[in-house]
Amino acid sequence: MGVVLNIEGKREPASIKDLIDLTAADMGRVNELILSKAGSDVEMIPEVANHLISSGGKRLRPMLTLAAAQMFGYAGEGHVKLATAVEFMHTATLLHDDVVDESALRRGKKTARMIWGNQASVLVGDFLLGQAFRMMVEVGSLEALDILSSAASIIAEGEVMQLAAAKNLETTEDEHFAVIKAKTAALFSAAAEVGPVIARASRTDRVALRSYGMNLGLAFQLIDDALDYGGSSQDLGKNVGDDFREGKVTLPVILAYRRGTKAERTFWKRAIEDNVADDAGLEKAIGLMTRHGAIADTIGRARHFGEIARDALAPLEATPQKSALIDVIDFCISRVN
Repeated sequence: MGVVLNIEGKREPASIKDLIDLTAADMGRVNELILSKAGSDVEMIPEVANHLISSGGKRLRPMLTLAAAQMFGYAGEGHVKLATAVEFMHTATLLHDDVVDESALRRGKKTARMIWGNQASVLVGDFLLGQAFRMMVEVGSLEALDILSSAASIIAEGEVMQLAAAKNLETTEDEHFAVIKAKTAALFSAAAEVGPVIARASRTDRVALRSYGMNLGLAFQLIDDALDYGGSSQDLGKNVGDDFREGKVTLPVILAYRRGTKAERTFWKRAIEDNVADDAGLEKAIGLMTRHGAIADTIGRARHFGEIARDALAPLEATPQKSALIDVIDFCISRVN
């Protein structure tokens, strides 16, 4: 179910191949460290952790950390530990998200909560966060620790903000941006910034990577918002329409609700607030979004943030890493084509 999003016709798909190639050796070490640090004598911990860790995510966030450190000539070992910490923070967030959202599917597989239960998912997420902070301390950079620990706090705030706004159709676009800035973009921003920090790059370079990561994260989440109503389970890593069924008020819903007629707003209230969200309702929701340009405008907002991310890197010296980071912007947005 859904509509196929193709805004500009066929073109060569964007790729993160250069980023993968540039970080391949370091990512091999990250993957080894992930398996090592996810280990525990408590049998359930590695079982739950490895269920999600091995489920096929692209590991984009740790690759940002590695590429950003390389970009400024970093030659130590700390970037591998920080990249692993970033991935553990992300994995912990997913474990917690699936409990809060009562999700059944993650990257095409049953969520951990469906196999081991909510309590195990939350507690293993906490274990991974603890391991992430241990690795940050081992690196010995107070600035990097400050950036990533602040991001962890902001992500939690974003989760609570989203919970408070759940099923609230009066949520404004600005309020939604505040949620996704905290919940998603903060970790992208921190992942990109800690690279130049441990490479002792200038403050200007640090700010550039921070801005790049923040705006990339906003673009990434807005594309996810759009894909929920017009993508595929493979693109999303979850069921298409899950946001609708869970009553999430994302940007396509906000725009369609505000632009709709009184009768259409009644439909949205019944679907989102009263939780009457069946397949027929999803089909109608997609039709209303298409009529009011809500999906196309969500993609337009994502492209806007993508351009801000691109401009953040523009003044920096040309390097293979810079080029690869720019490719990431195109890749994130091209998921709708």
